[in-house]
Amino acid sequence: MRKEQTRYSRLAQITKLINTKLELREVLEHVITAISEEIVQCDSVGIYLPEENGDFRGYVGKPEIINGMTLDMHFIDMEYDLLAKEVMETKKTIYIPDTSNDTRPDPRAVSSFQIKSLLGLPITYEDELFGLVFLFDYGIPMDLKDEEIQTVEAYVNMAGVAIRNATNLSRKENLLAEKQVLLDFTRELSMCSTMNEALDKCFSYVGDVLNNYNVGVHLLDPQAEKKIQPANLSKDSDWTEEDWLATHSKAQFDTLNDGVFKEVIRTKKRLLIPNVFEDDRPNHEVCKTFGIKGMFMMPLIAMGEVLGALAVPEFEENELSFKEADMQLAQSLADATASTLSNLLYMEKQEVIIEERTSEIRIKNNELERVVAELGNLSRERELILNSAGDGLFGLDLEGKITFCNPASESMLGYEAGELIGKSSDVIFGKKKAPISETAYFEPNQQFFKKDHSSFSVEYVISSIKDGNHILGEVVSFKDISERKQLEEEIKYLAYYDSLTDLPNRVLLNDRLNQELVAAKYKSKKMAIMYLDLDRFKLINDSLGHSYGDILLRESAGRLRASVPDEAIVSRQGGDEFTIVLPNVKSKKDVLTVLEDVMDAFAKPYSLKGNEVYIKTSIGISMYPQDGDTAETLIKNADAAMYRSKEKSGTYYHFFESDMSNRNLESIKLENALYKALDNDELVIYYQPQIDSKTNQLIGAEALLRWMHPTEGMISPVDFIPVAEETGLIIPIGKWVLKNACRQLKEWHAAGHTSLSISVNLSGRQFEEDNLVSMVRDIIKEYEITPENLHIELTENQLIRNTGVTIEKMKQLKKLGVKIAIDDFGTGYSSLGYLKNFPIDALKIDRSFVQDIEHDSDNAAITDTIITLAQNLKLNVIAEGVETQEQLDFLMSKDCYIMQGFFFSRPIEAKDLANKYLYSNSNTLH
Repeated sequence: MRKEQTRYSRLAQITKLINTKLELREVLEHVITAISEEIVQCDSVGIYLPEENGDFRGYVGKPEIINGMTLDMHFIDMEYDLLAKEVMETKKTIYIPDTSNDTRPDPRAVSSFQIKSLLGLPITYEDELFGLVFLFDYGIPMDLKDEEIQTVEAYVNMAGVAIRNATNLSRKENLLAEKQVLLDFTRELSMCSTMNEALDKCFSYVGDVLNNYNVGVHLLDPQAEKKIQPANLSKDSDWTEEDWLATHSKAQFDTLNDGVFKEVIRTKKRLLIPNVFEDDRPNHEVCKTFGIKGMFMMPLIAMGEVLGALAVPEFEENELSFKEADMQLAQSLADATASTLSNLLYMEKQEVIIEERTSEIRIKNNELERVVAELGNLSRERELILNSAGDGLFGLDLEGKITFCNPASESMLGYEAGELIGKSSDVIFGKKKAPISETAYFEPNQQFFKKDHSSFSVEYVISSIKDGNHILGEVVSFKDISERKQLEEEIKYLAYYDSLTDLPNRVLLNDRLNQELVAAKYKSKKMAIMYLDLDRFKLINDSLGHSYGDILLRESAGRLRASVPDEAIVSRQGGDEFTIVLPNVKSKKDVLTVLEDVMDAFAKPYSLKGNEVYIKTSIGISMYPQDGDTAETLIKNADAAMYRSKEKSGTYYHFFESDMSNRNLESIKLENALYKALDNDELVIYYQPQIDSKTNQLIGAEALLRWMHPTEGMISPVDFIPVAEETGLIIPIGKWVLKNACRQLKEWHAAGHTSLSISVNLSGRQFEEDNLVSMVRDIIKEYEITPENLHIELTENQLIRNTGVTIEKMKQLKKLGVKIAIDDFGTGYSSLGYLKNFPIDALKIDRSFVQDIEHDSDNAAITDTIITLAQNLKLNVIAEGVETQEQLDFLMSKDCYIMQGFFFSRPIEAKDLANKYLYSNSNTLH
């Protein structure tokens, strides 16, 4: 028992270390130490982690030096070490008790170290392989037992969790670093005013990321039949840009026929060629000319169009190799550069267009001046020019009346041919036009009005018409930019609104809430923030699918909008969480009025593709100014109040109170204390007797976990079990409960009470463990109990989580001979049709139905139905929470005889149960 406690203590300590900020090596050294202290007959234990090239290198182990080499100098050769290869491929533990009869271990290592026995284990988490562990001797076989191997597996599982956490942390840190690089790069790009500046920034950042500054760019040259031509080279390159361009010209390099450029442009994807001379795509002669050994090519793409490509060659003898993450980041830099180049090209093009348009207008002014001088008689040639113009064009006299217009302008404005002549320009501008200016000017974002009085977005240029020094009128050239404006609005919408529900998102909510706070402070008004979370939303997603969850979220958003005042702001925070801002409330009474409407909206069932579902919501409310004066504080406090509501069943709400902000701190304290509880023997098991009231005899007991805190006293499982679930401590704690309950059952059987059974609850987290069935089998074998006397209890909601896996594990437990019961039956959300599919032996009626059974007709009807259902399915039925003689009589009248509850006994310690029921002449109740 002391050895087991030490083992549990080690497991708990390693679990605690995993949740600290220790380096991975320190945690894995604790794992190695724990294994070597457990398996004393092992001469060497080592953890091997994968390299980027797929090889496995020694990371930590004992001893640190083997045959004069440190562990990190050891590599696993999969061609010789077939044992390591099999462990890696099958992800299963393999023990070879006698290497002389097995050809899988590396014969070189077996001979060198005189290895007689060897244990190989995979380090996995959620079926992902993170490394390998090997234990072996130096001449004397380890002779490992199954229990010792399982102990090593437990520690290796903790190593898997540690490596997974470190891997995730490393990924997150790398992602943050990459995001910061992109942010810095994007910020610097935004300050570039020329293409050369942008490319220099790109070369510098790509060189830093890849540690290779031989970066060149080939860009699309429209004047060279749209060929990709060499354009610029990094200033830090081994080549000068002049020599680089000259060598390209001398080699007569043709990108249209080059396999590398053709593939990058066609696929629009980056391409890495470690050795150009082992690949048919590169031009080998050009590569020899430049001295290129390897090549990395990235496309420059903007708005789906290829602008060119970035080339990063390797001039050294080694093959070119980059990390995947570095290549992805380099491509992101290339994408940002392409976008900037596209914008700069667009701006240059716009400047050229404006210059060309101004030049065209000058030419047209000259023509118009000649036309006006000739009494306004347009020649046929001028008419053809006006009619063929794609942009809108119309002329104005000194009074602002329209003198001519081309067909394009009449079409865009919705007028018939000649209908605009003589009308005031106010019908187009929608207002009095500015006085005539002697110089041309450009208006980039204005509104023109059509004949039907609708408006559309335009940009236009106005120039004066002169005859010598005399101004005769004006000419207006305009372009319809409605599509561009619409695209800008769509981008703005995506930035500020949730695409699924059309509600403001968190960004827009913060902006509007801050505006309301400014107004509230100025006017000394009150405000309320309601934070809502949909109950059981995850269950809908997991059981019905995400498409059903999306329907539920959209309809919930509609119901919320319809149930709040017009001035209220409804926002989706993310997931199944919503926020409502109620400005200008006078008191909590105003908030309660809105709350009633919101709760009424959720009282009606949802129809999800023919499935009728009832969904409730938990609500938390904070008030301005008493609960905070910033948007962040008010939302945080409303969120805390919502979590208090979560503790209540059904639709409920809570206003924020100051003690709610201490909720997380108390949870952290409880979690820290729970880490020590197993080490300090603070956990105890109480047993509640199970009685056959027909024979008036004790038939078994349910094992119930209790925590006797040294200072806080008895802590309810309701408070600490969720914490154990969340931190993963439920795994070692659950195993401890199962082992000690079975040990106690063995003592009772040894004392002659062989008919007694023991019931143990399994949590959802335990049931998801891969080694659950093997753990139960080993404990049954260890304590030599009859499997039929061990009853496993699962809640109804656990059954419908991952149904296929659940049924398979239940079947495996049944093969062991273990009995399975559904606990708290009737309180979950499963379909009764599931019962026929699950291999169960008993239903336990929840105590909520047994209470007031003699007075409450609904509870009586539900209880009667559950008993009848169990009998029809040939299942045992157990009633929980029996407290009165009347309840006992009712249950017996319905042929339900197995019961437990305060009427017989409260949960008591094992010695008290023995004194009360077992040490008397019989276990018959008195």
